[in-house]
Amino acid sequence: MSTTGATADPLAALGSLPGVAESVESVRKAVDRVYGHRIMRRRSNAITSEAALRGARGSAALSGADWALEEVRRRTDFSGDAEARVLGAALRLTAEAGQLLSIWRQSPLRVLARLHLVAAAGREDAAVGRPRQAGEPVDEPLVELAPPGAAEVSGRLEGLSQLIIAGSSAPALVTAAVVHGELLALRPFVSHNGLVARAAERIVLVGSGLDPKSICPAEVGHAELGRAAYVAALDGYVSGTPDGMAAWITHCARAVELGARESTAVCEALQRGAA
Repeated sequence: MSTTGATADPLAALGSLPGVAESVESVRKAVDRVYGHRIMRRRSNAITSEAALRGARGSAALSGADWALEEVRRRTDFSGDAEARVLGAALRLTAEAGQLLSIWRQSPLRVLARLHLVAAAGREDAAVGRPRQAGEPVDEPLVELAPPGAAEVSGRLEGLSQLIIAGSSAPALVTAAVVHGELLALRPFVSHNGLVARAAERIVLVGSGLDPKSICPAEVGHAELGRAAYVAALDGYVSGTPDGMAAWITHCARAVELGARESTAVCEALQRGAA
């Protein structure tokens, strides 16, 4: 995303794209419904924990480790094969995201570095926890687009950081979608970029107050919509056109709605169990 232009608040300008305002309103209603569920008054911690587990599973699925939820719940060792390590990274990121909310608005680049350190835990590599440098490869099989060069990555990360620190009147959904899309487009690290991008989206949604208890896991929705739709929507973001940007934001909105629906189903199940 370009951070230059006539408007001092480019994120807010995205809110006027066709269909975006309607998506923002639809997400707000979906989130309000799950927060208003009667079970949330008594079991909100249980809903948050379950949403974290399901969100991690969804994020890992998009990164090639599509495990059944019960297998994720049962497993205790995620140090085995490549898929297990992806799942372990997703679980660690989901747990870590909640610890970084207070830092995000002051130092988003520090948070991103920390997220990569957590995702790549155990990897002996000087590139862990910092943006990739010229000549370093990118391991992100889901995204086939040629990654930007290191100099462009550095400049755009700095621009994104400035936008976050300056604040915006844009709806939280728009900001979260842009953070997610920009990180996925840039692939700033040598590995785990998708996992980091989705964790950053979660941080924005929670920290903004849209989903303060982290019970609407967008990662579930992204996984449910499918990898093909995810990549196609990202192509729209990378194009930078108004239609492409709107398509990406509305795709992210649908993912949050599906995450809210998932947690509503969990509330209903808990309520039936308590009846």
